[in-house]
Amino acid sequence: MARVYNFGAGPAVLPLEVLEQAQAELVDFRGSGMSILEHSHRGKEYSAVHEEVVANYRKLFNLPESHAVLFLQGGASGQFAMLPLNLLGEGQIADYTHSGAWASKAIKEAKIIGQVNIVADTSKAVPARVPRPDELKLTPGAAYVHITTNETIGGTQWKSFPKTEAPLVADMSSDILSRPFDVSQFGLIYAGAQKNLGPSGIALVLIRKDLATRVSPKVPVFFRYSTHLEENSLYNTPPCFGIYLMMLYSRWTLKVGLENLYRQNREKAGKLYAEIDRTGYYRGTADVSCRSDMNVTFRLPSEELEEKFIKESSAQGMKGLKGHRVVGGIRASIYNAFPPAGVDALVAFMKEFERKNG
Repeated sequence: MARVYNFGAGPAVLPLEVLEQAQAELVDFRGSGMSILEHSHRGKEYSAVHEEVVANYRKLFNLPESHAVLFLQGGASGQFAMLPLNLLGEGQIADYTHSGAWASKAIKEAKIIGQVNIVADTSKAVPARVPRPDELKLTPGAAYVHITTNETIGGTQWKSFPKTEAPLVADMSSDILSRPFDVSQFGLIYAGAQKNLGPSGIALVLIRKDLATRVSPKVPVFFRYSTHLEENSLYNTPPCFGIYLMMLYSRWTLKVGLENLYRQNREKAGKLYAEIDRTGYYRGTADVSCRSDMNVTFRLPSEELEEKFIKESSAQGMKGLKGHRVVGGIRASIYNAFPPAGVDALVAFMKEFERKNG
């Protein structure tokens, strides 16, 4: 079977060696006579997986002892509600930046829980962009400040992070581990796993331990960060197979190296943006100052040409290039595991498509 180039925004491409190892170990996990899908989450086989992935993430993020690693169900969408349930106390205000569709969903959920202040709104900007740190009108004494570091639909990314007195919280679902950064400047980071970490359905949460004590006793036990922190994410049966895949992916990330991945990500994105800008036939939709390294978005001169572009590229083994249904256009998602050869193939296709249709 031929592997295609998967430009999908998520669930997204996984490293081939991760898939192959999971396949090899699926029926008989490390000579145990059972699949990891069948092992107890309390047993030694799964415990070794769990301990390794936590240790790998602590190393990859250079995580200080002040922060804990959690694996929670429900993906990032679950965190949109769990975050304010835990950190937004009665009578407090949470500051949110509004940079697009995913920030909007986080804001909507937080408003159900408590009072929200939109400290900067670039959601309607054309070309699309995220707020600049100097644009934020922060609330004195805010419970926390929330940013969405990468908007997959708009193709925008924060290139630097604001300094805040309140704990800084980030949804990093679509660019986590794509570049080095200082975790200690954040009170909490959450990310759906299906971009740069593993399969869908799981959220990785990096939380400053003292923040977990804020939760009201009125919050149900399962929805408290403190519950999962105290139980090492084993309060109930976790998604063991998904966490096992995250362990394999974290091994791959350590082997390649975060600095190398960042360089490669910049190179991949740079090639696509250079082709977009080369003649003006293709039009980037994100402001140049905050173009995403993970999701490259652009338009063609007409929707008819976009449909033709998607159809013909798909026939050549380039899948998932159709833009989000809300905005249309073309979107090339090129996460950590996406191979550079796939970017080269797309650039070559773009040149030939313009030659024939320009």
